Amino acid sequence: MNKKEVSEIRKQYVPERCTISRICGCYVDAEKNIKTTLKEAFLSLPEEDAFKYFTIFKKTLSGTIGRNLLNLDFPLEEEKEGGCQEFLLQLRNSKLKDDQLIQQFYEKIIETFDFGENYYIILIHVGYDVPGKASDGTEMFDASDTVFEYILCSICPVHLSKAGLGYNEEKNCIENRTQDWIVDQPVKGFLFPCFNDRFTDIHSLLYYTKNAADLQEPFIQQMFGCQRIPLAADTQKETFNSLISDTLGAECDYSVVKNIHETLNEKLEEYKDSPEPLELGKQEVRRLFEESGVPDERLENFEQCYDERAGERTSFLASNIASTKNFNIETPEVTVKVNPEAASLVETRMIDGCQCLVIAINEHVEVNGISIVVGKDEEA
Repeated sequence: MNKKEVSEIRKQYVPERCTISRICGCYVDAEKNIKTTLKEAFLSLPEEDAFKYFTIFKKTLSGTIGRNLLNLDFPLEEEKEGGCQEFLLQLRNSKLKDDQLIQQFYEKIIETFDFGENYYIILIHVGYDVPGKASDGTEMFDASDTVFEYILCSICPVHLSKAGLGYNEEKNCIENRTQDWIVDQPVKGFLFPCFNDRFTDIHSLLYYTKNAADLQEPFIQQMFGCQRIPLAADTQKETFNSLISDTLGAECDYSVVKNIHETLNEKLEEYKDSPEPLELGKQEVRRLFEESGVPDERLENFEQCYDERAGERTSFLASNIASTKNFNIETPEVTVKVNPEAASLVETRMIDGCQCLVIAINEHVEVNGISIVVGKDEEA
C-alpha cells in the first residue's frame, strides 16, 4: 500500500463515513492472563467511546511507509490450509462472529507478542464500499463496484495513571486523585488484507510499528508466517553507511560523502509528490555512487560489498537512509551541525600541515547565543 491508499482508509474513521460492523477487544495483563473481553456492534458504542476508538484506528495507520508501516507478503505455504494467511482470511470472512476463531486469534497474539506489560487487543471488521474515481481524481460515490472487506488490529499498552491531586467537582474540593488504568496509543497493529491499487490483495498485509527500530521480528514471523522482513529503518541507515565505508575504503573522504548525501536528497526532492516511496536496490545504489563521484576502481567490488552487507535482494527506502534534516560532522572533540542545504559551505583543507575543516561564514556569527564581530585578523 502507498500513502494515498493508506490515507483513503484512514479517512473512513469518522462518524459520517464509518462502515465498521463489529469490534472485539481483549484486555491482557503482564502475566499474559486475559482479564476481560469485548464483542459488539461498533455503532452501538457510546459516541464518546467511538471517537476514542477512531483515534486509535487512525494511529494504527499512521507514520511513514517503510518506516512505521511495512508491506509484508505471505509465503505461499501460509496460504494453504492451516497457514497464517488462511487463518486471517477465515477470521475476516467470519465478520468477527465466530467466537472460537476470535479466541484463537487472541491466544495467538498472547503467545507470540513479547511485551511484559498490560495491553489491550482491539480487532474490527470493516466493509468499505470503494467509490469510483473520475479522471481528475474526484470520488464518484454512485459509481462503486467493489467492497474492500478487511480487519484491523491494534495492540495498545494499558498504563496506570500517575498519582496526584485532582479537583472533585461534586465536592468542590481538591483531593487525592483515583488512579485508573488508561489505554494508550497502539504500539503494534496490522491491516489485512492490503488495499493495493484500491483493490483487495489477500496475499499481503500492512504492519504497523510505533517504534521503527523495534519491529519484533519473532512476532511477525510467528503471527503471520512472513520470513522476509524488511530491515528496520535504523538498521537500513547503519547498513547503508557501512556500505559506503566498505566501497570507498581509504578514499572515503568528505567531498564524496557530501556528494552522496546531496545527490540522495535531490532524488528525494524529485520524488516527493509520488505516492510510492523511493526505493533503491543494488543497481540504484551503484548508480547513486557513480553520480556522486565514487571512483570506478572503488566500484569494482561493489556488488560483493552489497551482498555481504545488505544481502542480494535487500533494498533501501531513500527516506530511511537520507538525512534531509541533519548534516553532522563529528570528531572526538567537536560536533558541527550544518543545514543540509548548506553542506557546500564546509570543506576540508590542509593548513599548516594539519587537515582542517573550513567553514565559510557571513557577517553574522554567534558564540553561545552572543553575536560576535568577525575582524580582519579572524578573516585572514
